[in-house]
Amino acid sequence: MRYLNNMQKLGVALVTILISLVVIEALFWGNDPAIQNLQHVFSGPSIANPLGTDQFGRCNLARLSSALQTSLFMVLIAVITSSVLGVALGVLAGWKQGWIDRLLSSLVNVVLALPGLILILLFGALVPGSYFILYVAISLVLWVEYFRVIRAKTMALIQLPEIQAAELFGFGPWLIFKRHLWPSFRKDVFTLACFGAGTSVLALASVGFVYVGLRPPHAELGLMMVELFPYYSDAPWVLLQPLIAVVLMVLGFHLIAGEKSE
Repeated sequence: MRYLNNMQKLGVALVTILISLVVIEALFWGNDPAIQNLQHVFSGPSIANPLGTDQFGRCNLARLSSALQTSLFMVLIAVITSSVLGVALGVLAGWKQGWIDRLLSSLVNVVLALPGLILILLFGALVPGSYFILYVAISLVLWVEYFRVIRAKTMALIQLPEIQAAELFGFGPWLIFKRHLWPSFRKDVFTLACFGAGTSVLALASVGFVYVGLRPPHAELGLMMVELFPYYSDAPWVLLQPLIAVVLMVLGFHLIAGEKSE
């Protein structure tokens, strides 16, 4: 934490608060987010339901906790997959160049031909309700940014005397990557990963909001918003809960992406 600036610390605090909400709900309440109780529709906060209930009498805290777990898990697997794939292919294209670079650059142009969200919506519409398909679609969109940045930096770095000397001395690609390339662009990967995390949250919520993502009774932030929207005049505080969660999560990841203090 001492290497983070104040805005990054605020971002970490926001994400930590949301993770703590999930942990606290699991430890002290552990309610089933799918159980309905029509006698307690839109009931106010209570000991049993600290955030009240929704239009079916389901526990809002349990549903919000489940939705946060869904989004955070998507962030984790999508960012790891896209960063590893983007960095690996970016280094390969920038280092080898030639036909490999042309092939991978053409693939990137194909992916960029459609806006990212449209591509995710298309994948979600092909297999509605599939978490795996959404993960593949989001990862497919995110890896492109890693590839473009790492490819450009690798092309410049391999011209440096120390890297050319390492190749002449017979050092392997992995050692050169670990000792010379990775230290030069790890900050870029960190920044892209944080922005990618925010993009993953927004993408999952967006496809849920247009009813192309996960299906009821699965708890997901975008799906919760679209289900609760018709009741905004009856219980606006219930609609605000998933909306605030999305804002805090995206804001937190974007703040963490700021420049680290030296």
